[in-house]
Amino acid sequence: MELSDLVQMGSALLKDKLGDQAADVDDNTLADALSSLFSNEEGSFDLSNILSSLQDSSIGEIISSWIGSGENLPVDGSTLSNILGSDQISAFAEKLGIDPDTAAESLSDVVPNIVDKATGDGSSILDSFGGLDGIMDMANKFFK
Repeated sequence: MELSDLVQMGSALLKDKLGDQAADVDDNTLADALSSLFSNEEGSFDLSNILSSLQDSSIGEIISSWIGSGENLPVDGSTLSNILGSDQISAFAEKLGIDPDTAAESLSDVVPNIVDKATGDGSSILDSFGGLDGIMDMANKFFK
C-alpha cells in the first residue's frame, strides 16, 4: 500500500472519529496533517518514530501487535502521545484547529490501522525495512 493510500484511509477514519469537530477541516488539510505524522524531513514514509518507542516493553507489545498479522492492541491518547511525541501531536492538533488531547484520542484508532496496513501485506513500505524480519530485528535491538 502506498503512502497516499494510507493517508487517504487514515483521513477517512480520522474524519469519522472527529465527527463534528472535523466538519470545517478540508480533506487536504486533514491529509497533510496526518501524513506529517509519518513522514521524515524528505517527505518519505518513516516508521522510525514509532519503532523507537519499542524501547518501552509495554509500548513495544502494543506496537508489535500493529506490525504483526494478528489483532491490533488498543492504545489510549496519552500512550500515543508518548509514542509519537507530544510535539508531533500538538503540531497535528494545531493544523486541524483542535486541542492536543482530542487529537491524540482521535489518532488512537487511526495510527494502529495505518501501521498495520503499512506493514501487514509485504508492501514496498514494509520491504524498505527489510520485511517483517527486518522490523522484528529492529525491535529486538531495542529490547536488548
